[in-house]
This record gives sequence, structure tokens and C-alpha cells, in this order.
Amino acid sequence: MKRLVVLGGGIAGLAAAYFALEKAKKIGETLHLQLLDEKNRVGGCILTEKVNDFVIEGGPDCFLYEKPWALALCERLGLGDRILNTNENRRVFILSKGKLHELPEGFMLMVPTSFMPFIKSSLISWPGKIRMGMDLFIPKKESDEEESLADFVRRRLGEEALEKIAEPLVAGIHAGTPETMGLSSTFPKFVQIEKEYGSLIRGMLARRKMAHEWQKKEGPKRTMFLALKDGLGEWVDCLREKIGEDKICLKKKVVGLKKAEKGNYQVELSDGTLLETDSIILATPAFITAEIVKGMDGKLSEILLTIPYVSSATVSLAYRRSQVHDPLDAFGFIIPRSEKRKIMASTYTSVKFNYRAPEGHVLLRVFVGGANNEDLLSLDDDEMLRLVQEELREVVEVEGDPILTRIYRWEKSMPQYLVSHSEKVARIEERTNLLPGIFLTGCAYKGIGISDSVHDAEIVAEKAVDGLFRKRGQATFLNPI
Repeated sequence: MKRLVVLGGGIAGLAAAYFALEKAKKIGETLHLQLLDEKNRVGGCILTEKVNDFVIEGGPDCFLYEKPWALALCERLGLGDRILNTNENRRVFILSKGKLHELPEGFMLMVPTSFMPFIKSSLISWPGKIRMGMDLFIPKKESDEEESLADFVRRRLGEEALEKIAEPLVAGIHAGTPETMGLSSTFPKFVQIEKEYGSLIRGMLARRKMAHEWQKKEGPKRTMFLALKDGLGEWVDCLREKIGEDKICLKKKVVGLKKAEKGNYQVELSDGTLLETDSIILATPAFITAEIVKGMDGKLSEILLTIPYVSSATVSLAYRRSQVHDPLDAFGFIIPRSEKRKIMASTYTSVKFNYRAPEGHVLLRVFVGGANNEDLLSLDDDEMLRLVQEELREVVEVEGDPILTRIYRWEKSMPQYLVSHSEKVARIEERTNLLPGIFLTGCAYKGIGISDSVHDAEIVAEKAVDGLFRKRGQATFLNPI
């Protein structure tokens, strides 16, 4: 019987364990699997809490339809009928000069694809609109040298588009800053679109047409953002059940790896216990992985430590509907750095998804920290709540105190894909290939989103099981939509 240890119980580790067991079953082999996590629960940054008919997400609240792997895994687990679309009102506002302005209809990320809403928008000045329209005439970049996201947006769409749209959007997704983010690793689709169409606007128009064609396909209609009726914690619970409670070991801190005499490995725990295994999947943050592998490969450890992380927090607040004077006719708002506010964004959770708040109440979620305001994570809970409430009062006219609050702090949870990140990943893979039977996965390498993590976890699980049983059959990757 072959043995596999998966380190890390976030979505990447859970998915890797599930796929490894499924792969072994498919090829008719028995796999002894153990999943270890130093915390007292699995799920990582996915954390759902249910309180008085409120469904509160501490971390991610959804996954993307256009990246099909998370949806496909949910369906494979039998959760297809639990998938939850967003509600119809999909507007997003951007705070500019102290006022909320609607992101014009037809914007795909930071690119306009509908003429009249863009022209009528109060968000972008006329010089800014003209500059964004110049994207249609600016020649595509011929050099393969990687740009930062900021340099790319300035070159194609201009400074105002960067400041008012791109920067707050990516701060909400990556908790980073466009000046340091590598374009090819954070938004590779932009590189592809520029090469193929020579213009972001032309490319996004073509993609919008393709998206409309996808929506005509038979089967359930899906929106861009998807969740589960009882929150993403429902997904974690299902994965845990499918893997088996007997295979999951919590409160187990791994401090190192050792090469065993028989050519396999020993996993060293903080209490001195040594676990024998034939293969290891490390689905831990890069800085933790660096400490674990340091004794086996110091160079690999050094490269892993060059991937920086930032901290953030989400603050959820429940109110009676009568306390909020804003119409809340949108999914929420984002805030550019130039506004010098203390919060990054807010999601109107109970507007975005059904089943999130009881009748007559609303649930709002506010994002704090990130690369620009990481120091705010040092505030205690009372101070952070006061700060968030003050910001909400000024932006959406909230009256009185919330009836329920929850703060979730995520210390060093968001890896930053800097310029040349893809080169780091290539070097990490080169070093890991020198350690047969050891595999790395997780959001630090090839995509920070949930779907990206699921996709990479399946690829790594396939490789690990194939290596253990020396099988070279075709992969069983999840089918794209």
C-alpha cells in the first residue's frame, strides 16, 4: 500500500486529497492518505458562520463561473442543486471625490464594452474617456518583457482608468497594488487579448459575444459569481466527508521533512513524531512550505520566501433595513487609494446573494487592510468596528449600531504576484523536480482564486498518484464548461 501525506487543510489541500483518492480508486489501487493541518478546523480562508438566520462568510464568498474548475468540483460532489447565482442587480459603485459613481454598464473588469453607458458615466472625465478610447488605436506591445499591471493600464487605457477603476478593483481581488503586480501572473488574459486583438476593447467585445453564446447552452443558467446556498463552508463540509474524517488529522504542526533510508520520506511533527510516507503534497502558504523544506533544500526554501504576503480583514455587520438609508441597489462599492479612506470596499452581501439575511434585515461586509493599509490589522476589535462604522455612515448613510458584527482577520493570507512571479514559479518547479515524490500546490503559485487552486490541486494530485503507482494513463481533469 502506498502512502501519501497532504499538508494543509485549505481548499487546495482538501481538493488535492479528494482528487488523489478518486484517482487511486479509478486505477484500482489502495492509497493510504493523511491530511494534516495545524489548525483545529479545515477550510483555510473559507469560513462560514450561521447566526440567527444570517449566513456570514469570513473569507471568500463566491467563485467564478468563467474559471470552471470550482463549479465542476461542486457538481462532481453532488452539490449542483446547491449552487447559488447572484441576484439580478449587478451594479457596482466606485467612490470618487467623496461620492458614489456607478461603474458603467458593460464594463468587463476595467474595459468598457458598451458605448452609451460609458459616454454618460460621471465616473470618468471627458479627457479620461477619450484616453481610454485610444486603446482602439494604440499598437500592441511587441516586446515579451513583463510589465507591471500599472504600466500596462497606463499604456493602454491611461492614468485615470488606472486610478479610478483598475487600482481599486485589483486591490479588492489581490489586496495588492498595480505598481508591483506582474501582469502575466495576475491578469494573463490581458496579455493574451492584446496579442490576439491588438486592443483590450476589441478583445473584450469579442469575449462578451462568446459569453452570450455560452449562456445559450442547455443546462442551468449561471451568473459570473457563484456561491452555495448555505455558504462556501457547505463545500468544505462535503469535501471533508468525502475524504473521510479518519484521514484528517488536525492540530498537527509539521516542522520538517527528512529523507528515510528506504528512499521514502519522514514528516516531522512539532511533538517529535515522525510519519513515514512515500509522497507528500504541500498545500501550505509559501513561507510555511519554506520552513518545512529548508532542511532538505535550502535553495528551494530561499526562493519560496521571496513570495511576499499581505494581511487583510473582513468585517460583517447586520442591520435592520430601516437603519440603512442608501437604496442598496448594487452589489457594493470599491474605493480608490486616492480617496484616502480606511476601508477598501464593501459588499452588500444580502443584495448580492439570497439566503444571507432574514426578512427586513441587511448584511454588509467591509474589507480592511491589504497592501495599502496593512497596519490597520493591529487595531483591536472595538477600534476596527468603530472605524468601519464611521466609514459606512459617511458612504451609505447607516444609522445607529449594528445588531450583529463579526471580524475575521487573515494574517499573511494573500500572496503577492510581483513582476517576474512566473519566473520564480519556474525556479520553484525546477527545484521541486529534484525531490521526487514531493509536490507543491496552493494559491502562492499559479492563481490566487478558489478555482485556480482547485485546478492546480487536481493536476498535482494526478502527478502524485501516477508517480506512486507508476501509471501513465490519461488525466481526468475536470471538464471546462
